[in-house]
This record gives sequence, structure tokens and C-alpha cells, in this order.
Amino acid sequence: MFIDELLSSGAIPSLETTFRFAGERQKLINHNIANLETPNFRPLDVSTDGFQRALGKAIQKRRESSGGMFGALELEDTREIRSDAAGALTLTPRTGSGNILFHDRNNSDEIRLMQANAENATVYRVASELLRGRYQQLKDAIAERV
Repeated sequence: MFIDELLSSGAIPSLETTFRFAGERQKLINHNIANLETPNFRPLDVSTDGFQRALGKAIQKRRESSGGMFGALELEDTREIRSDAAGALTLTPRTGSGNILFHDRNNSDEIRLMQANAENATVYRVASELLRGRYQQLKDAIAERV
């Protein structure tokens, strides 16, 4: 179908995947912040580097199969990230090991959590703005506006 080809062209699939990842990760970060002072709580997160590697491989695979500009973006499943046929992402977070264990057996570091929150919110915002711009270009082209 023509619309499917338009929606799977250029940067749209990678922006959608990044948008979905950032949205799902934000849920994890918010959960970690909400439980910041809960005794025995261990914050959970997923590797952004792992996501970026998986996305890079999917983009490279698309380039090899279709010349790069067209086609579905098939993200390979990793230990932490799974995608279904519709493109929905399921995250399997792990406990990080970089924090200090406090006397209440909580290892949350609020500065790192706030940094992760700000960085992830920025990724989400940028991906959504870029995606909105791409969709607006498509709407303008369909409406034959310049």
C-alpha cells in the first residue's frame, strides 16, 4: 500500500522506535523516582547503549536490503528489549550495579535518577518533535500544499 510505504520511509521508523523506547524507559525512571526512599528498593533500568546498538543494526539491515530509505525497521530482540510485529516495545529491565548501598538497603542515587530523567525526557521530546515534523510534511504533500 502507498501509505505503508510512506510511513516506512526515511527516518520515520527509527524516530518511532526511539519515541517508543524513550516512553517505555520513562515509566521505569518514574517508578524508580517514586520509590526513591523505599527500603530494600533496587532501581531498574535498561541500557540506552544496547538500544542504540540494536537500532543501528536494524538501520544497517534495512540499508542492505532496500538501499536504506524504504522498508520496515526490524529491531532484533535483546536481553532487555523485545519488539512485536506492530512495533510495540517490551522492556525487561535489570538492576544497575553502579550505586552505593545505603543503610536501609536502598541503592537509589537521586542525582543519577534525575539525570536519567532529564536525558530521557529530552530524547522523548526531540524524537516526538522530529516525528511530528515528518508527519506534517506528509500531510502537506497529501494536501498538495507547498
